[in-house]
Amino acid sequence: MGIFHFGTTSFFNFSFLPRYLSFFVKGIEYTLLLSVTAVAVAVFPALLLAIMRLSKNRLIRSISGAYIAVFRSTPLMVQLSLVYFGIFGVIRLPAVTLFGFINISMFIPGVVALALNSAAYVAEIFRAGILAVDIGQTEAARSLGLSSWQSMSDVVLPQAIKNVLPALANELITMVKESSICSTLGMMELMWGAKTVASTTYITLGPYVLAALIYFAVNFPASKGIEAIERRMRRGDKK
Repeated sequence: MGIFHFGTTSFFNFSFLPRYLSFFVKGIEYTLLLSVTAVAVAVFPALLLAIMRLSKNRLIRSISGAYIAVFRSTPLMVQLSLVYFGIFGVIRLPAVTLFGFINISMFIPGVVALALNSAAYVAEIFRAGILAVDIGQTEAARSLGLSSWQSMSDVVLPQAIKNVLPALANELITMVKESSICSTLGMMELMWGAKTVASTTYITLGPYVLAALIYFAVNFPASKGIEAIERRMRRGDKK
């Protein structure tokens, strides 16, 4: 009964939409911008960490391994809190607002925390992509007189990046979902909009159902698109 009537606890009570639709529109815009920026920022340190993990130097390998272990073994909520209250508690950012709803003093800490976390996972994606390149490619490059670094940057990495593109796209989808944790610090992404509407209107389920539908509408087609790209890439490799 509670599911189908249109009271405050109904799954299908969207009576808040005419007044609060902008919360969800801005929320998904903020979520997508936060996610894309975080993954983009994570790519370079992740690539560096992956190369360090493959180094012959034990100390360099240990530093990379320690970073990956720490960020993969601790909750993202803890990492976000340490970055927001620790690093950016000391480094004060100006309270500048872009596009009317992106507060730089909150957006940048969110990007940094998500990027640091994502880098640990993307590093392993890059490492797997590099290892998937046939060792003969490196040997051929070295036989042509290329240095170890030239072999890596000019021969191995271009092939590795092609291998990891679908996995990077999947990481972006994961980040869209994980960015919801930023709502706990008041960042105006999609979950923050849902919580704000729920607490303001006392409609306890409708806002969260709408948020879930929006996440699904973004992530499901994206995941199917990635699967199609992977199939096409596999067919291209077989040829």
